[in-house]
Amino acid sequence: MKEVKVHDRHFVQYLGASQIQNRVEEIAAQINEEYEGKDILFIGVLNGAFMFASDLLQNINIPCEITFVKMASYQSTQTTGNVEQLLGLRESIEGRHVVIIEDIVDTGLTMSRALADLSKQNPASLAVATLLFKKECLKENVPLKYIGFEIPDRFVVGYGLDYDAQGRNLRDIYQLKDD
Repeated sequence: MKEVKVHDRHFVQYLGASQIQNRVEEIAAQINEEYEGKDILFIGVLNGAFMFASDLLQNINIPCEITFVKMASYQSTQTTGNVEQLLGLRESIEGRHVVIIEDIVDTGLTMSRALADLSKQNPASLAVATLLFKKECLKENVPLKYIGFEIPDRFVVGYGLDYDAQGRNLRDIYQLKDD
């Protein structure tokens, strides 16, 4: 099993690049079918979702736009419980079908805040596509329309997810190794 070291922690491979790509393609196919003929705007949540957003959009074959917002609630390997919007949305979403692209939903606090903020702008519809979902950590009930993988409550890095700003560049997803 592949292992990597990021900062002072060791991680073991959890999801391989080809497994991730296959699931991203499946989600894209579903979106292509469900949003055919609609005015769709994807909103990627930076920094973590940039790789998922890129790969997803490369498989979308219907007219669409993408923009990004930046929100954060993590420090080191723990959620802080506080969500801070760092970079806001500039495009109008009124009357548009919006799909938020997120790297991981665990407590649901970040996504709950994003959905509440975006709902005030009267989109035609609002959906969430998350690559990873830690169901057992959920504190806020958030509607997730597209889920790549449901994972256990283990800290993960790679494919856009980081540990103190490192590890985002890994093609695979790794989970924290048991010591």
